[in-house]
Amino acid sequence: MLSVGACTGMADQRFDLVVIGGGASGCSVAYEAVRRGLRVALLEGHDLGSGTSCRSTKLLHGGVRYLELAFKTADLAQLRLVREALLERGHWLDQAPFLAQRLELALPSDCRLGQAYYRIGLGLYDALSGRAGIGSSRLLSSKQLQQALPLLRPDVRRGVAYSDGQFDDARLNLLLALTAERAGAVLRTRTKVRELERNSQGQICAAISENHKGEQERWEARAVVNATGIHADAIRRMADPNCSMRMLTSRGVHLVLRANLCPEGLGLLLPSTDDGRVLFMLPFFGRTLVGTTDTPCTQASAAAPSEDEQNYLIDYVKRWFPDLGQPDVGSCWAGGRPLLKPAGAEVNSSRVVREHEVETLNSGLISVMGGKWTTCRPMALDTLKAVEEQFGSPLPDPAALPLIGADQDPKRTSTLLKEQVCALERLLPETSLRDQQRAHLQASFGLEAAALVASWSENDREPLSDVIPVCRGELRHAISAEHACTATDVLARRCRLAMVDQDEAQRLLPQVQVLLEEAGMASPNTPRELNLSC
Repeated sequence: MLSVGACTGMADQRFDLVVIGGGASGCSVAYEAVRRGLRVALLEGHDLGSGTSCRSTKLLHGGVRYLELAFKTADLAQLRLVREALLERGHWLDQAPFLAQRLELALPSDCRLGQAYYRIGLGLYDALSGRAGIGSSRLLSSKQLQQALPLLRPDVRRGVAYSDGQFDDARLNLLLALTAERAGAVLRTRTKVRELERNSQGQICAAISENHKGEQERWEARAVVNATGIHADAIRRMADPNCSMRMLTSRGVHLVLRANLCPEGLGLLLPSTDDGRVLFMLPFFGRTLVGTTDTPCTQASAAAPSEDEQNYLIDYVKRWFPDLGQPDVGSCWAGGRPLLKPAGAEVNSSRVVREHEVETLNSGLISVMGGKWTTCRPMALDTLKAVEEQFGSPLPDPAALPLIGADQDPKRTSTLLKEQVCALERLLPETSLRDQQRAHLQASFGLEAAALVASWSENDREPLSDVIPVCRGELRHAISAEHACTATDVLARRCRLAMVDQDEAQRLLPQVQVLLEEAGMASPNTPRELNLSC
């Protein structure tokens, strides 16, 4: 901990709010803060969303398993979490329809009693969403299941389908940050906070950062927010070396199969495995996303999928889709969930409530901890309440600030996206991938897609891959306008290709390296290999 005046000679900038951490919670805090007129700096030690926030199961959901736990354990906290998350699911489906869409999932059942049990539970799940509902659950016959999931084992004779949301987690994370930046926030990546500074009253008044070149800066602020997910305790210990550790880390592993097991767009939820975990098999860029495990782990191993966990997932794919043969895995990755440790309790991570908590230490450091992707906005709003208390005065009402790619009136976004289709079809090259490329560009850039494509040369519009039809223009844009500094930033988080098919991303790696060098982003220290663990 630095005392006042310890950082003379460094660049010194003053803000209302410094946010440490560029994942879902940190970017949401920055976004909501600039809406209220605050001068904000967002500091991220790596790439935006490079930790947990790009490694989710890609579901905007209330959590069916949390609803079941709520009733089995009479736990109102679980029920509140489900209700809150369902409302937030509706919010993102409305605000960013190009990033988030409705997805139907099937719960298989081996008997009519089990089917009735799921139907009643999912009816309550629908009811909890209230006006934010996106469709009613329905019974599925054997014929309907086999039509939607043709390789599903034939003894599955019935099920229940229900609706949730599916989204591009890394892209939403990025657009929250870029929207805040466009509205005036200062955004720095590869900028690690090394120390916190106190004023003469012992209150945190600044953060001291160091970038990848070893250059230090001092960020003075009226309030400092710690939004570093599984690493929250490290920042808390900077503010108070004696504070108790609060974070548990659980690793979730995902596989992406090259086979499309969900050709009709109906995902599969296995509500109870042999060891009580929940597994999803979901449509994902024309492939199948399988996950997730839930294994207590160290922070250092959170992004490293173990062989046992991979085999666990593959075993369940074989059980439920026996005619598939040996699954062909295109990509595998893992992420750590930030779970809050209940005071004085030893709790298995699969049973920890995914609620969040906003803590203010005596030194003034505000930490937002726990939670999940779907509830990042309530986490941000609760964080700003703590900021308000620290300021001692209410914050201004939020101004309208649509997400980049959405219309000023979000209700018009879907209509305007349809109107943009013709413009994109005129701009894009006539290839067999044109429809796929148009959908991909709209899913990435929303209503800004046509203007961006028009700014690229015809050569830069040519699709480079038939897995995800990325083009050189969007790769350049990721580097010049989206804070991408490495090939992994570009291929894993800006366009998701490496998360879908690592071999295909590796094929494009030399082209991305050339673009990084042209932009002056490559250096002797720049990683030249893809690394999905960072």
